[in-house]
Amino acid sequence: MLKYILKRILYLIPVMFAVSLFVFWLLYITPGDPARNILGPSAPEEKVAELRLELGLDDPFFTQFGRYLGGVVKGDFGRSYMTKTPVLMEIFKRAGATLRLAVLAITFAVILGIPIGIISAVKQYSIFDNITMIFALIGISMPVFWLGLLLILLFTVKLGWLPGSGFDTPKQWILPAVALGAQSVSVITRQTRSSMLEVIRQDYIRTAKAKGQEQGVIIRRHALSNALIPITTVVGTQFGQLMGGALMTEVIFSIPGIGRLMVDSIKMRDIPVVMGCVLFVAITFALVNLVVDILYTFIDPRVKSQYV
Repeated sequence: MLKYILKRILYLIPVMFAVSLFVFWLLYITPGDPARNILGPSAPEEKVAELRLELGLDDPFFTQFGRYLGGVVKGDFGRSYMTKTPVLMEIFKRAGATLRLAVLAITFAVILGIPIGIISAVKQYSIFDNITMIFALIGISMPVFWLGLLLILLFTVKLGWLPGSGFDTPKQWILPAVALGAQSVSVITRQTRSSMLEVIRQDYIRTAKAKGQEQGVIIRRHALSNALIPITTVVGTQFGQLMGGALMTEVIFSIPGIGRLMVDSIKMRDIPVVMGCVLFVAITFALVNLVVDILYTFIDPRVKSQYV
């Protein structure tokens, strides 16, 4: 198992290199001058040229990328063009809010999605199943920013029950977590239903029923335990996507997280901060997938035997 984990961590190196190269290239070809943004529109061209030379913005693409990559290898992600503070400090100040939002959203999605998916599978083609699938389709199709605005209009503007901005108190966590996790609820519900339907048609389920075991015991011990691997995969994938999807949610609800920092940095062409945010999200996504693979060994002993 340890050898497998080390191998997966080593695989992160080419992935991070490819992500860094692609994002750096996108920022390089994007119109806009970071030096002009820093000094302001009224700054003389001489000062702008001096700052571009100081920041190395006039160097060829591969020279700039190589210099950035060399710093990252040493643990130096550079300094923000705008605040002059180290990029890692900027990210660590915001990472807590983004991780909390993603964890709350995926918790909401799991608590709601798995039970609904199980009931839909057990009561296939019932009224509950049909209504659930309709709402799941709506949830998958509904953009996060649109749902977030609807929630603010209803629960903040009209009813006045919940705050529509900030992320300091538990009441402020509710609307962003629901807005961000709604699509994941739909995805997890559909995957749980599909996995359970496949399992409950197996021979060992019919054997358990023939032995007279209770329906609840059959569902919990036999069906759900064997349907958990695809469900776990989807939950892990959704958590990684929520880290990226938090960007729009943070903007709508004024949450000072990684997504909000990335949007502001893109506007100002603050390249070191944008690169740091992208790498943080990419590494988090990769680590979540690694944790999911490790969880497989606890869910299914047959998977564990492959790593021994």
